[in-house]
Amino acid sequence: MNDLIFLPAVVMAEQVLKKKISPAELVDAHLRQIERLNPKINAFVQVDTERARQAAQEAEIAVMHERTLGPLHGVPISIKSSLAVVGMLCESGTRLRAGFVPAEDAPLVARLRAAGAIVLGVTNTPELLMAWETDNLLYGRTNSPWDLERTPGGSSGGEAAAIAAGMSAGGVGSDGGGSIRVPAHFSGICGLKPTPGRIPATGHYPVSAGPFASIGVVGPMARTVADLKVLFEVMQGPDAGDTCAAPVPLRWPSDDETRKLRVGYFEDDSRTPVTPETREAVRTAAEALGSAGFQVEHFQPEGLEEARRLWHKFFVVAGGMLLRPMFKGRESDLSPMLKQFLEWSADEPALTGESLLDVWIRRDELRARFLRQMERYRILLCPAAAIPAFRHGERSWRMEGKTVHYLDAWSYTEFFNLLGNPAVVVPAGRSPEGMPIGVQIVGRPWEEEQALSVAAALEKQCGAWRIPSII
Repeated sequence: MNDLIFLPAVVMAEQVLKKKISPAELVDAHLRQIERLNPKINAFVQVDTERARQAAQEAEIAVMHERTLGPLHGVPISIKSSLAVVGMLCESGTRLRAGFVPAEDAPLVARLRAAGAIVLGVTNTPELLMAWETDNLLYGRTNSPWDLERTPGGSSGGEAAAIAAGMSAGGVGSDGGGSIRVPAHFSGICGLKPTPGRIPATGHYPVSAGPFASIGVVGPMARTVADLKVLFEVMQGPDAGDTCAAPVPLRWPSDDETRKLRVGYFEDDSRTPVTPETREAVRTAAEALGSAGFQVEHFQPEGLEEARRLWHKFFVVAGGMLLRPMFKGRESDLSPMLKQFLEWSADEPALTGESLLDVWIRRDELRARFLRQMERYRILLCPAAAIPAFRHGERSWRMEGKTVHYLDAWSYTEFFNLLGNPAVVVPAGRSPEGMPIGVQIVGRPWEEEQALSVAAALEKQCGAWRIPSII
């Protein structure tokens, strides 16, 4: 079975097109893997076996009649349960939406289906996506396929675990503070946080609006960069429901153009220390890109600490202000992790119209200064997080004589939510316990193709993806 379920999605589609494997075989192999592993990992909150098999039969008929097939024809995928999938639960991990089933697909889901993908089911999240550990009162916690005592991250933790464990060939997550990239890093897979608006967030809950429209996105997750590229191509493009959308044409750079992109790398941000193995992973990635012909130089961008503080105002303070009223009179429905998040938010003064306007202007001024720095370094290489996957419930870690607290550990992804850069995570190393370590490749806004092309070059050098240890 592993021969099928761990094929790259692009190879699955190619083999279906050549009639070497059938969509029904692929779907059944993934359903068997879900039946075997989901009781231990708890990645899926709903699997629609009947409709997946029906879609596989229809896909097989299309192959046999030699119809025009999409680039993901017959490929089984999963979707984070914060995105609308017709007939499937879209609860975002909260009792406030228990049992909610949307009447239509989110635009990106419709695009994936039109490309031939088969949706197997929807995956687990922390409550209202406000955590880097996946657990909630509806379905409980999701476990890492590398170590059941550790988390696959959050908020797209169910999605990352499903893909890493071969229960899905790829899928969709969302990211307002690392929620695609941290789970990809923890789980040993790849993930793309695009520029806001490049892939429509229409149909996502919570809705991307106000401050969240400038930091929150949806994006692809997969085991290989080639799969990310296909998913991105299918999902990207403007939609009227996304206020950040822009008609940006696809443009993949040539190999020569890609290797002319100067890369600046940094191993830490001078504030939050990282594990020795994380430093080594960044160094390894820098050396690998140098060996592949890139000009790679050490570069410490200015403004990272200000970006972290401003992101905190948007995500933590404003987020708490938006979510807290929803639980008035329903406090017993609040999960422990979201309750903790709201307490952190309440520790700081609420934003006023004046202070929010100040934060917004400071963010735009910082973004302009940061993008000027990226005129020289079109690509940045850095950690995806300070630590690898942590044990369930941990909230601080000791490194280099300093205590690293929960929110600070993910500052390396938070920077680029605030600044609006696309960023790709690719596995590049291992911790002493055998947990995956990813690195982050950051591009300029609307230049996802460049970041993905550099990521593909790094992946070719490192070849770091592996089957998780419990499989």
